[in-house]
Amino acid sequence: MTQTHASTPDNQMSLNGLGIIPAPQQWSPEPGTLTLATGFSLAYSNQGLAQTAEQLLQEIAEISGITGTRGSHVSPSTGPVTPGGISLVLDKAMAFDTDNSTADAEGYLLSISGTIEIRARTAAGIFWGSRSLLQLLLQSQSLPHGTAVDWPNYPVRGFMLDVGRRFAAPSFIRDYIRFMSWFKLNTFIIHLNDNEIVKDSKRSWDVAQQAFRLATDNPGFAGLAATDGAYTRADWDSFEELAARHHVSLVPEIDVPAHARSFISWMPELGLDGGNSDMLDLAKPATTALIKAVFDEFTPWFRGMTVHFGADEYERDHAETYRTFFNDISAHLRSLGKNPMAWGSLTTMSSGAGPATAGGYSRDVVICSWNNDWYGPQSAVDDGYRVINTNDNLLYIVPFADYYHGKHLDGRALFESWEPHIFGPDDVLRHQHPQLLGAASAVWNDLVQLNYDEHTIHKMVEPTFGLLAQKMWSGSSHGLVYESFMERIGSLTDWPGRTFLP
Repeated sequence: MTQTHASTPDNQMSLNGLGIIPAPQQWSPEPGTLTLATGFSLAYSNQGLAQTAEQLLQEIAEISGITGTRGSHVSPSTGPVTPGGISLVLDKAMAFDTDNSTADAEGYLLSISGTIEIRARTAAGIFWGSRSLLQLLLQSQSLPHGTAVDWPNYPVRGFMLDVGRRFAAPSFIRDYIRFMSWFKLNTFIIHLNDNEIVKDSKRSWDVAQQAFRLATDNPGFAGLAATDGAYTRADWDSFEELAARHHVSLVPEIDVPAHARSFISWMPELGLDGGNSDMLDLAKPATTALIKAVFDEFTPWFRGMTVHFGADEYERDHAETYRTFFNDISAHLRSLGKNPMAWGSLTTMSSGAGPATAGGYSRDVVICSWNNDWYGPQSAVDDGYRVINTNDNLLYIVPFADYYHGKHLDGRALFESWEPHIFGPDDVLRHQHPQLLGAASAVWNDLVQLNYDEHTIHKMVEPTFGLLAQKMWSGSSHGLVYESFMERIGSLTDWPGRTFLP
């Protein structure tokens, strides 16, 4: 069995100067440097790594101008045959100095001496190690000798984008898959339908903006897809294929039974209040049948294991029909081979009686704990749910709004006082609670009448993206002050492969 290196006594100081974000869990420096030179050889131990090897060669050339070649295969017990070369080694016997199961799934070792080796139990670990190598090369072609041993604290490190209210070009979605993986974020929730908030805009429902962003050729769904932008099967396939290469899981969200104006505009008879609503009428069996048919149609597009069905902000006076719908749709998704995910709403929908109130609800659903009143984290874990921290006050950007964060997240507050187990000053789970899967920030495009685009969104997201990745991956900021940490993030903005963003 291969055992990872332990960190040195000056590990903390060494991490400060390494310049990788998120910083690795351990770094053991050694004297000397290695300068990667044109003509280097990149070898790999398993044919399943061939695509990663080709991508890494292209990315090294893009960010540094250094070109290399694919070398011969190596075994887990040998290094690269060429001095100064790189080897990617799958080693299923590799052990990490932690009991965190994420280490086996995503951990890696990056060793730099006379050669460069990335060793991991899985292809995901190899890929994350390659991101660390690229970040080092982006800063300097002279690489420090030493060994990084790294793994994430949490399995879910995410970002959510609302394309329901504002369409995002397919090339932007693909760039964000690359951007997420650059900082080892691995869960991309794409919110595929939504509508204008008419109580804020004071417009009537019949003219309110609404959109469903998937377009199928099935004539049974003619008229459902938005005319101002929707993703075809070919678009979605391109997202899935790129995400797989970057070890990012796509989590598509079809939001029901509220935020559902696109379905009601399509079939007005299924809406509450005679269709004068964005909430589906769950008392009608045809409503649940329709939504099951929608998932039947589109779930085959989705290659990941998880599908989000929304379930937030429904009319609390209809709690009984809501609970039946929640259970029916979550069971239907499981019958389609998917793990269901939903926004936490069960305290409000259970009359707000306090912790452990969600009686009668299916527990086999991952809960995004987005608001501590609707369903806070402690109530969710007491009820037996696995949770993701998507807290609105801390992690929501709503461009140009005067609520949540209208320009960007509060980087200093996140840096100084947040980690994924913190949902607010009075809502804190135990660090690495076994039911806490991780966290995800979000962009909600509530203000549909404003004129802004994907570039604007990126400018709002980018400043704290690496900071959040740091907190989701290894937590502490390794002694750096906020200004120094943000300066370091600024040095890593030239990530490879983007086509839409400059």
